[in-house]
Amino acid sequence: MNAFFALTTGSAAEVFPRSLSSYLEIDNGTLWAVLSARVQAEPFNLVATGIFLLAIVHTFFAGKIRHWGHVIEERHASALRQAALIGAPGETSVGPVADDGSPQEVSFWGQVLHFFGEIEVVFGLWALVLGVAIAVHAGMSTAIAYLSGVNYTEPLFVVVIMAMAATRPVVRLAEAGLKRVAALGGGTPFAWWAALLVLAPVLGSFITEPAAMTLGALLLGRQFYAYNPSQKLRYATLGLLFVNISVGGTLTHFAAPPVLMVAGPWGWGFGHMLINFGWKALVGIVVATFLYGYYFRIELRSLAAQPRSGGVESDGGAAPVPAWVVAAHLGFLAWTVWAAHYPVLFIGGFLFFVGFLQATAQHQTKLDLRGPVLVGFFLAGLVVHGGLQGWWIAPVLSGLAPAALFWGATLLTAFNDNAAITYLATLVPNFSDAAKYAVVAGAVAGGGLTVIANAPNPAGLSILQRFFPGGFSPLKLALAALVPTLVMAACFLVL
Repeated sequence: MNAFFALTTGSAAEVFPRSLSSYLEIDNGTLWAVLSARVQAEPFNLVATGIFLLAIVHTFFAGKIRHWGHVIEERHASALRQAALIGAPGETSVGPVADDGSPQEVSFWGQVLHFFGEIEVVFGLWALVLGVAIAVHAGMSTAIAYLSGVNYTEPLFVVVIMAMAATRPVVRLAEAGLKRVAALGGGTPFAWWAALLVLAPVLGSFITEPAAMTLGALLLGRQFYAYNPSQKLRYATLGLLFVNISVGGTLTHFAAPPVLMVAGPWGWGFGHMLINFGWKALVGIVVATFLYGYYFRIELRSLAAQPRSGGVESDGGAAPVPAWVVAAHLGFLAWTVWAAHYPVLFIGGFLFFVGFLQATAQHQTKLDLRGPVLVGFFLAGLVVHGGLQGWWIAPVLSGLAPAALFWGATLLTAFNDNAAITYLATLVPNFSDAAKYAVVAGAVAGGGLTVIANAPNPAGLSILQRFFPGGFSPLKLALAALVPTLVMAACFLVL
């Protein structure tokens, strides 16, 4: 009864979550003592983090859940076919039939498992559980206030920029430019692979990382994954892409989410990023790509003799796109990047963009929002959870020396968005310049270890997931990204 009363009449005046400054400081206390004291002061901390950990565990089982969904749907389809065979003479199907002749009846539980097996859905589902837990703990009004107060600007921006970057005029322009570079290597799949994994991440420093991830993943799908490389090479390429994109946005101060979080509070501008991070990231990208290219050189060279397949969709024909249409798309992209911190502006611009697509439909492909919306849902769920993890992340960061802080940030990034890590670092008082460098360098170096480590990663996975028909494995991604991560770490620590 008390829980129900709190659920329906909770006070909106209650401050939730507690500010980090409201916790009592423990002088000379161990990290465990600090965390224990914070749990005693606010027991819900443990609940929120427990739900967050369950969401992380869910991501590791997503592929298995999708497999179960496939099994149930196959059984259902087999039952339908069997029913059709034993039906009345002349009958060829059971139940309503779609336009293509296939049965419209689907397996309810198969579809449910497919939904639960979508990685992009995981954190949104557990955010619902978290919302219910907050309502039971502090009241419905507190839960609504918290969910309404979360900053969803980044998820909204990723939805818009991903949708724009995937349009035919933009992809054609990027492909034409990269084709010139790939031509230096004979235009082979190997040449495309190297060009995309080096240049697309660097491009992210200027058109933002989500846009670079979208373009890089789309073109990798068309120019590399379409040749059906081995599973080992597929994961290696995905891990390398994620790591390179994560550090590739550090040449400037406005393109990478983890850098955006600290650029203002710490006064980091373009010059600071280029001198302290950018050139080191560029060296790491080239070295890591070379190492993987050398290791897989035999298979990469053999891809040229294989036929293109892999379910790559047409971009809408070979007719050239007029220059004025391309220029308009670039204008919309530039507006979105400029207005990245103002949802009312970039969403308004996106609505005009949709109108422009309608007016120039003969030069466009169909605008597919499924992928961008799912990615946005993923990121929105992540920031909902991330807002309640500061109670343990901040003490971990503040209690480490610069070298340990670097590796701590790298590890923490694997289990939380790297932008959340750097944001929490800005809340730590008296952070030295060495500590600031260490936390940002560690956060971007570890941005490819998991899908949740860097905001653009779900966009890349959403585009390339179809090339992993057996189900995506987070563990295989982490192993594939380990070598590039260590290369980036060496560049940031030694150079």
